[in-house]
Amino acid sequence: MKAFILAAGVSRRLYPHTYNTPKCLLDVGGKPIIHYQLEALESLGIIDITMIVGYHREMLIDHVTSHFPNLNFNFIVNHHYFETNTAYSVHLGREILSSDEHVLMNADVVYPKALLRKTVNSPYLTALAVDAKVCGREEVKVIDGGENKIVAIGKELIESQCLGEFIGVAKLSKEFTGLFSKSLDQLILSGGVNDYFEAGIQPLLDKTDVHFEDVSKYPCLEIDFIEDLESARKLF
Repeated sequence: MKAFILAAGVSRRLYPHTYNTPKCLLDVGGKPIIHYQLEALESLGIIDITMIVGYHREMLIDHVTSHFPNLNFNFIVNHHYFETNTAYSVHLGREILSSDEHVLMNADVVYPKALLRKTVNSPYLTALAVDAKVCGREEVKVIDGGENKIVAIGKELIESQCLGEFIGVAKLSKEFTGLFSKSLDQLILSGGVNDYFEAGIQPLLDKTDVHFEDVSKYPCLEIDFIEDLESARKLF
């Protein structure tokens, strides 16, 4: 199994904290956010990592290669990081993603190693880590179709019908990554460069099984706003 990390974004909503620093290098609990992902991957023996970089990429590349010398990094540059979103970033690395089973993750989530371990060791071939809770409009939400199967995913779902938040950590089978890559092709060709990558998952839910693992017992937080950063620093 390999890893695929999205770390290209500008994170304007965290200005001024991200004027001169990529979001995933901001300190939470005495270490950069990206360390939570990389330490968890290393603990599971997942050492081959593709990282999509863009904003302040030289700083990020220098940091992770110097602090994690035992990991094998492959960097892909999203030169259009100002005007694109995560669907475009995943699309850039789709050939690598579809070549093997992968752990796909956003670089702006803090969580303990146990959360990633549960996701990777899920009995389901494709499993998304979901924090079962009451959600608002901002979160990427999922609807439970029974038997841990996801039947809808996205930000625009009706909150009262949703199980919880997809936290941006997923185990994807090789079969799924192939379908996902083709779905992203169609999405980008139709002009979806500003979409989140979950828009490439939604059309697949009636074609193949996508399950979830409930990770709500673990502390985890996706950092989008200054309030999230403050909350994460208290939580961790």
